[in-house]
Amino acid sequence: MIDTQSIFNIKTQTDFEDIALKIFKSQFNNNKVYRSFCDLLYIHPSDVKTLKDIPFLPIQFFKTRDVLSDWAPIQTTFTSSGTTGTETSKHHVTNLEVYQQSFTEGFQDFYGPIEDFVVLGLLPSYLERQGSSLIYMVDAMIKTSKYPESGFYLNNLSELKETLITLDAAGKKIILIGVSFALLDLIETYQFNLKNTIIMETGGMKGRRKELIRTELHNRLKKGFGVNHIHSEYGMTELLSQAYSKGNGVFNCPPWMRVLTRDTEDALTIQDSGKAGGLNIIDLANINSCSFIATQDLGRVNSDNSFEVIGRFDNSDIRGCNLMVL
Repeated sequence: MIDTQSIFNIKTQTDFEDIALKIFKSQFNNNKVYRSFCDLLYIHPSDVKTLKDIPFLPIQFFKTRDVLSDWAPIQTTFTSSGTTGTETSKHHVTNLEVYQQSFTEGFQDFYGPIEDFVVLGLLPSYLERQGSSLIYMVDAMIKTSKYPESGFYLNNLSELKETLITLDAAGKKIILIGVSFALLDLIETYQFNLKNTIIMETGGMKGRRKELIRTELHNRLKKGFGVNHIHSEYGMTELLSQAYSKGNGVFNCPPWMRVLTRDTEDALTIQDSGKAGGLNIIDLANINSCSFIATQDLGRVNSDNSFEVIGRFDNSDIRGCNLMVL
Protein backbone atom coordinates (compact mmCIF):
# COMPACT_ATOMS: atom_id res chain seq x y z
CA MET A 1 0.00 0.00 0.00
CA ILE A 2 1.40 3.40 -0.98
CA ASP A 3 1.21 6.13 1.64
CA THR A 4 -0.53 9.06 -0.07
CA GLN A 5 1.41 11.52 2.07
CA SER A 6 4.63 10.37 0.40
CA ILE A 7 3.32 11.91 -2.83
CA PHE A 8 3.32 15.36 -1.29
CA ASN A 9 6.71 14.88 0.34
CA ILE A 10 8.54 14.53 -3.00
CA LYS A 11 11.67 16.65 -3.10
CA THR A 12 13.86 15.25 -5.89
CA GLN A 13 13.59 13.67 -9.32
CA THR A 14 14.68 10.37 -7.74
CA ASP A 15 11.81 10.62 -5.22
CA PHE A 16 9.39 11.26 -8.06
CA GLU A 17 10.58 8.34 -10.19
CA ASP A 18 10.57 5.90 -7.25
CA ILE A 19 6.99 6.74 -6.26
CA ALA A 20 5.77 6.92 -9.88
CA LEU A 21 7.09 3.41 -10.58
CA LYS A 22 5.45 2.08 -7.39
CA ILE A 23 2.14 3.68 -8.37
CA PHE A 24 2.44 2.22 -11.88
CA LYS A 25 2.80 -1.29 -10.45
CA SER A 26 -0.11 -0.73 -8.08
CA GLN A 27 -2.39 0.61 -10.83
CA PHE A 28 -1.36 -2.20 -13.18
CA ASN A 29 -2.53 -4.68 -10.54
CA ASN A 30 -5.66 -2.87 -9.33
CA ASN A 31 -7.06 -0.83 -12.23
CA LYS A 32 -8.96 -3.11 -14.63
CA VAL A 33 -9.10 -0.56 -17.44
CA TYR A 34 -5.42 0.31 -17.20
CA ARG A 35 -4.43 -3.35 -16.86
CA SER A 36 -6.34 -4.22 -20.03
CA PHE A 37 -4.65 -1.36 -21.86
CA CYS A 38 -1.19 -2.50 -20.73
CA ASP A 39 -2.00 -6.11 -21.64
CA LEU A 40 -2.96 -5.10 -25.17
CA LEU A 41 0.42 -3.39 -25.47
CA TYR A 42 2.14 -6.49 -24.02
CA ILE A 43 3.68 -4.33 -21.30
CA HIS A 44 4.26 -5.82 -17.85
CA PRO A 45 5.82 -4.15 -14.77
CA SER A 46 8.95 -6.22 -15.36
CA ASP A 47 9.37 -4.26 -18.62
CA VAL A 48 9.09 -0.87 -16.94
CA LYS A 49 12.36 0.51 -15.56
CA THR A 50 12.00 4.28 -16.19
CA LEU A 51 9.23 6.86 -16.58
CA LYS A 52 9.51 6.62 -20.37
CA ASP A 53 8.62 2.91 -20.23
CA ILE A 54 5.26 3.56 -18.55
CA PRO A 55 2.18 3.30 -20.83
CA PHE A 56 -0.03 6.40 -20.82
CA LEU A 57 -3.77 5.77 -20.89
CA PRO A 58 -5.56 7.79 -23.61
CA ILE A 59 -7.70 10.38 -21.85
CA GLN A 60 -10.77 9.33 -23.85
CA PHE A 61 -11.17 6.28 -21.61
CA PHE A 62 -12.57 8.58 -18.93
CA LYS A 63 -15.57 9.04 -21.24
CA THR A 64 -16.34 5.36 -21.67
CA ARG A 65 -14.99 3.49 -18.63
CA ASP A 66 -14.83 3.76 -14.84
CA VAL A 67 -11.12 4.40 -14.29
CA LEU A 68 -10.53 3.29 -10.69
CA SER A 69 -7.56 1.81 -8.85
CA ASP A 70 -9.11 1.05 -5.49
CA TRP A 71 -12.30 -0.40 -4.04
CA ALA A 72 -13.20 2.41 -1.68
CA PRO A 73 -16.62 4.05 -2.07
CA ILE A 74 -16.78 6.88 -4.61
CA GLN A 75 -17.06 10.18 -2.73
CA THR A 76 -17.78 12.32 -5.78
CA THR A 77 -17.61 12.24 -9.56
CA PHE A 78 -16.17 15.18 -11.44
CA THR A 79 -17.48 15.64 -14.97
CA SER A 80 -16.29 17.65 -17.93
CA SER A 81 -18.37 20.19 -19.79
CA GLY A 82 -19.64 18.99 -23.15
CA THR A 83 -21.86 20.12 -25.97
CA THR A 84 -25.25 18.47 -26.39
CA GLY A 85 -24.93 14.92 -27.63
CA THR A 86 -21.25 14.51 -26.79
CA GLU A 87 -19.92 12.16 -24.14
CA THR A 88 -18.42 13.80 -21.08
CA SER A 89 -15.47 12.62 -19.06
CA LYS A 90 -16.16 11.22 -15.60
CA HIS A 91 -13.46 11.16 -12.94
CA HIS A 92 -14.56 9.09 -9.96
CA VAL A 93 -12.83 10.25 -6.78
CA THR A 94 -12.62 7.93 -3.79
CA ASN A 95 -10.55 10.26 -1.59
CA LEU A 96 -11.36 13.96 -1.76
CA GLU A 97 -8.71 14.70 0.86
CA VAL A 98 -6.04 13.90 -1.74
CA TYR A 99 -7.56 16.43 -4.16
CA GLN A 100 -7.86 19.01 -1.38
CA GLN A 101 -4.21 18.57 -0.41
CA SER A 102 -3.08 18.62 -4.04
CA PHE A 103 -4.70 21.92 -5.00
CA THR A 104 -3.95 23.54 -1.64
CA GLU A 105 -0.25 22.69 -1.56
CA GLY A 106 0.08 23.17 -5.33
CA PHE A 107 -1.25 26.73 -5.14
CA GLN A 108 0.85 27.49 -2.08
CA ASP A 109 4.03 26.32 -3.86
CA PHE A 110 3.53 29.02 -6.49
CA TYR A 111 1.71 31.83 -4.69
CA GLY A 112 1.82 31.35 -0.93
CA PRO A 113 -1.01 30.60 1.52
CA ILE A 114 -4.53 30.78 0.06
CA GLU A 115 -5.85 32.50 3.19
CA ASP A 116 -3.77 35.60 2.41
CA PHE A 117 -5.72 36.27 -0.81
CA VAL A 118 -9.10 37.69 -1.62
CA VAL A 119 -10.31 34.93 -3.97
CA LEU A 120 -12.77 36.03 -6.67
CA GLY A 121 -14.24 33.46 -9.05
CA LEU A 122 -15.62 34.54 -12.44
CA LEU A 123 -16.63 31.14 -13.78
CA PRO A 124 -20.19 31.37 -15.12
CA SER A 125 -20.06 28.41 -17.52
CA TYR A 126 -18.82 26.17 -14.70
CA LEU A 127 -21.28 27.46 -12.11
CA GLU A 128 -24.15 26.71 -14.48
CA ARG A 129 -23.60 22.95 -14.31
CA GLN A 130 -22.90 20.25 -11.74
CA GLY A 131 -19.71 18.28 -11.20
CA SER A 132 -16.95 20.77 -12.01
CA SER A 133 -13.63 20.03 -10.30
CA LEU A 134 -12.60 23.65 -10.91
CA ILE A 135 -15.65 24.95 -9.00
CA TYR A 136 -14.88 22.53 -6.16
CA MET A 137 -11.32 23.88 -5.97
CA VAL A 138 -12.21 27.58 -6.16
CA ASP A 139 -15.05 27.13 -3.67
CA ALA A 140 -12.60 25.57 -1.21
CA MET A 141 -10.16 28.44 -1.81
CA ILE A 142 -12.92 30.99 -1.16
CA LYS A 143 -13.78 29.24 2.12
CA THR A 144 -10.08 29.16 3.10
CA SER A 145 -9.58 32.88 2.42
CA LYS A 146 -9.70 35.06 5.51
CA TYR A 147 -11.50 37.81 3.57
CA PRO A 148 -15.32 37.95 3.60
CA GLU A 149 -15.26 39.65 0.16
CA SER A 150 -14.10 36.38 -1.44
CA GLY A 151 -16.79 34.75 -3.54
CA PHE A 152 -18.20 33.73 -6.92
CA TYR A 153 -19.59 36.15 -9.47
CA LEU A 154 -22.02 35.03 -12.15
CA ASN A 155 -23.63 37.95 -14.00
CA ASN A 156 -23.10 40.66 -11.39
CA LEU A 157 -20.16 42.32 -13.17
CA SER A 158 -20.89 45.74 -11.69
CA GLU A 159 -20.49 44.38 -8.17
CA LEU A 160 -17.29 42.58 -9.19
CA LYS A 161 -15.90 45.81 -10.66
CA GLU A 162 -16.54 47.72 -7.41
CA THR A 163 -15.02 44.94 -5.31
CA LEU A 164 -11.90 44.74 -7.48
CA ILE A 165 -11.27 48.47 -7.59
CA THR A 166 -11.92 49.03 -3.87
CA LEU A 167 -9.82 46.14 -2.59
CA ASP A 168 -6.99 46.68 -5.07
CA ALA A 169 -6.77 50.34 -4.06
CA ALA A 170 -6.65 49.23 -0.41
CA GLY A 171 -3.59 47.13 -1.15
CA LYS A 172 -5.23 43.74 -0.62
CA LYS A 173 -3.74 40.70 -2.35
CA ILE A 174 -6.38 39.58 -4.85
CA ILE A 175 -6.63 36.67 -7.25
CA LEU A 176 -9.35 36.80 -9.91
CA ILE A 177 -9.81 33.33 -11.43
CA GLY A 178 -11.90 33.49 -14.57
CA VAL A 179 -12.87 31.66 -17.72
CA SER A 180 -11.60 33.54 -20.77
CA PHE A 181 -14.90 34.73 -22.26
CA ALA A 182 -16.11 36.10 -18.90
CA LEU A 183 -12.87 38.02 -18.32
CA LEU A 184 -13.26 39.55 -21.79
CA ASP A 185 -16.88 40.45 -21.01
CA LEU A 186 -15.69 42.24 -17.87
CA ILE A 187 -13.00 44.37 -19.53
CA GLU A 188 -15.26 45.24 -22.47
CA THR A 189 -17.70 46.72 -19.96
CA TYR A 190 -15.22 48.30 -17.52
CA GLN A 191 -11.60 49.41 -17.61
CA PHE A 192 -9.14 48.78 -14.78
CA ASN A 193 -5.69 49.81 -13.63
CA LEU A 194 -4.92 47.13 -11.04
CA LYS A 195 -1.78 47.08 -8.91
CA ASN A 196 -2.32 44.23 -6.43
CA THR A 197 -4.41 41.74 -8.40
CA ILE A 198 -3.43 38.50 -10.12
CA ILE A 199 -5.60 37.81 -13.16
CA MET A 200 -5.68 34.05 -13.78
CA GLU A 201 -7.43 32.66 -16.84
CA THR A 202 -8.50 29.04 -16.89
CA GLY A 203 -8.85 28.90 -20.69
CA GLY A 204 -11.77 28.20 -22.91
CA MET A 205 -14.46 30.24 -24.63
CA LYS A 206 -16.98 27.42 -23.99
CA GLY A 207 -18.74 28.22 -27.26
CA ARG A 208 -19.54 31.77 -26.11
CA ARG A 209 -16.93 33.51 -28.30
CA LYS A 210 -14.51 32.85 -31.10
CA GLU A 211 -11.38 31.12 -29.81
CA LEU A 212 -8.32 33.37 -29.65
CA ILE A 213 -4.67 32.44 -29.70
CA ARG A 214 -3.10 32.85 -26.28
CA THR A 215 -0.99 35.89 -27.23
CA GLU A 216 -4.00 37.85 -28.47
CA LEU A 217 -6.14 36.84 -25.47
CA HIS A 218 -3.44 37.83 -22.98
CA ASN A 219 -2.72 41.13 -24.72
CA ARG A 220 -6.39 42.09 -24.53
CA LEU A 221 -6.59 41.08 -20.87
CA LYS A 222 -3.38 42.90 -19.93
CA LYS A 223 -4.66 46.08 -21.54
CA GLY A 224 -8.14 45.80 -20.04
CA PHE A 225 -7.00 45.07 -16.48
CA GLY A 226 -3.94 47.33 -16.60
CA VAL A 227 -1.56 44.53 -15.56
CA ASN A 228 1.79 43.39 -16.91
CA HIS A 229 1.17 39.64 -16.84
CA ILE A 230 -1.75 37.26 -17.21
CA HIS A 231 -1.47 34.08 -15.18
CA SER A 232 -2.96 30.76 -16.29
CA GLU A 233 -4.12 27.56 -14.65
CA TYR A 234 -3.73 24.25 -16.49
CA GLY A 235 -6.02 21.57 -15.18
CA MET A 236 -8.70 19.19 -16.35
CA THR A 237 -11.43 16.91 -15.08
CA GLU A 238 -9.21 13.86 -15.40
CA LEU A 239 -6.44 15.29 -13.17
CA LEU A 240 -6.30 16.10 -9.47
CA SER A 241 -3.34 18.50 -9.85
CA GLN A 242 -2.85 21.82 -11.60
CA ALA A 243 0.08 23.51 -13.31
CA TYR A 244 0.42 27.29 -13.23
CA SER A 245 1.86 29.94 -15.52
CA LYS A 246 2.84 33.37 -14.21
CA GLY A 247 2.99 34.74 -17.74
CA ASN A 248 4.00 34.00 -21.35
CA GLY A 249 2.14 30.69 -21.35
CA VAL A 250 4.99 28.75 -19.70
CA PHE A 251 3.59 26.34 -17.09
CA ASN A 252 5.29 24.78 -14.10
CA CYS A 253 4.12 21.70 -12.22
CA PRO A 254 4.03 20.94 -8.50
CA PRO A 255 6.61 18.34 -7.40
CA TRP A 256 4.17 15.41 -7.78
CA MET A 257 3.31 16.18 -11.41
CA ARG A 258 5.35 15.88 -14.63
CA VAL A 259 4.65 16.46 -18.31
CA LEU A 260 6.29 14.54 -21.17
CA THR A 261 5.66 14.67 -24.91
CA ARG A 262 4.90 11.74 -27.18
CA ASP A 263 5.61 11.46 -30.89
CA THR A 264 2.51 12.47 -32.86
CA GLU A 265 3.11 9.61 -35.31
CA ASP A 266 3.90 6.97 -32.69
CA ALA A 267 1.92 7.38 -29.47
CA LEU A 268 4.18 4.97 -27.56
CA THR A 269 7.40 6.91 -28.16
CA ILE A 270 8.34 9.49 -25.53
CA GLN A 271 10.39 12.37 -26.91
CA ASP A 272 13.29 14.34 -25.50
CA SER A 273 12.62 17.83 -24.17
CA GLY A 274 12.33 20.61 -26.72
CA LYS A 275 10.31 18.66 -29.29
CA ALA A 276 6.65 19.41 -29.89
CA GLY A 277 4.26 16.51 -29.45
CA GLY A 278 1.23 15.19 -27.61
CA LEU A 279 1.26 15.99 -23.90
CA ASN A 280 1.47 13.02 -21.54
CA ILE A 281 0.89 13.83 -17.89
CA ILE A 282 2.02 12.01 -14.77
CA ASP A 283 -0.19 13.13 -11.90
CA LEU A 284 0.65 11.16 -8.79
CA ALA A 285 -2.35 12.69 -6.99
CA ASN A 286 -4.41 10.43 -9.30
CA ILE A 287 -3.28 7.52 -7.14
CA ASN A 288 -6.84 6.13 -6.93
CA SER A 289 -7.71 6.48 -10.63
CA CYS A 290 -4.86 6.57 -13.20
CA SER A 291 -1.70 8.64 -12.80
CA PHE A 292 -0.50 8.26 -16.41
CA ILE A 293 -2.65 10.13 -18.94
CA ALA A 294 -2.13 10.79 -22.65
CA THR A 295 -4.01 14.05 -23.27
CA GLN A 296 -5.29 15.56 -26.51
CA ASP A 297 -3.18 18.66 -26.03
CA LEU A 298 -0.12 19.43 -28.13
CA GLY A 299 2.84 21.12 -26.53
CA ARG A 300 6.50 21.32 -25.78
CA VAL A 301 8.44 20.46 -22.62
CA ASN A 302 11.50 22.54 -21.77
CA SER A 303 14.75 21.32 -20.23
CA ASP A 304 13.70 22.64 -16.79
CA ASN A 305 10.46 20.55 -16.94
CA SER A 306 8.29 23.60 -17.61
CA PHE A 307 5.95 23.21 -20.57
CA GLU A 308 3.89 25.11 -23.12
CA VAL A 309 0.56 24.22 -24.70
CA ILE A 310 0.51 24.96 -28.44
CA GLY A 311 -2.75 23.41 -29.59
CA ARG A 312 -4.95 20.34 -29.60
CA PHE A 313 -5.34 17.21 -31.65
CA ASP A 314 -8.60 17.00 -33.48
CA ASN A 315 -10.02 13.49 -33.50
CA SER A 316 -8.73 12.75 -36.99
CA ASP A 317 -5.17 13.48 -35.87
CA ILE A 318 -5.01 10.92 -33.08
CA ARG A 319 -2.74 8.07 -34.06
CA GLY A 320 -1.80 4.98 -32.15
CA CYS A 321 -5.18 4.86 -30.40
CA ASN A 322 -6.66 1.88 -32.19
CA LEU A 323 -6.58 0.30 -28.72
CA MET A 324 -9.60 2.41 -27.85
CA VAL A 325 -11.82 -0.59 -28.63
CA LEU A 326 -11.07 -1.94 -25.13
